[in-house]
Amino acid sequence: MAAANLPKRIIKETERLMADPAPGISAQSHDDNLRYFDVIITGPDQSPFEGGIFKLELFLPEEYPMAPPKVRFLTKIYHPNIDKLGRICLDILKDKWSPALQIRTVLLSIQALLSCPNPDDPLANDVAQHWKENENHAIETAREWTGKYASSD
Repeated sequence: MAAANLPKRIIKETERLMADPAPGISAQSHDDNLRYFDVIITGPDQSPFEGGIFKLELFLPEEYPMAPPKVRFLTKIYHPNIDKLGRICLDILKDKWSPALQIRTVLLSIQALLSCPNPDDPLANDVAQHWKENENHAIETAREWTGKYASSD
């Protein structure tokens, strides 16, 4: 897909992501499909995901920016708002989407979600239940999964 076929907004957002990446986040578009991005988010400090390197995929649908990007985790993660398929429960990816938001904003919001899991709005009900009943043990499990699935080795 040539860049000429892309809306100017996507080209500008992609250029900004490359030129001025957000701390702990990298996003690289595919050469053959500039709407598809490989994303890496490092686990935020002082979170159960600290030290983890999480791979995600992000896709901009034809309707973007009127519709939100499609984002999912490829790295397994123990989080109440992320299910086994890597789908993310985040309001701005659903009903709170606004065309004023950008790829960068979405990725920063996902990074923030790693710092502040919300078991009251779960996608993984079993993980949310664990988080509510024994938060310390759930956090320990999240750390173990981070070490097992999101380490840089």
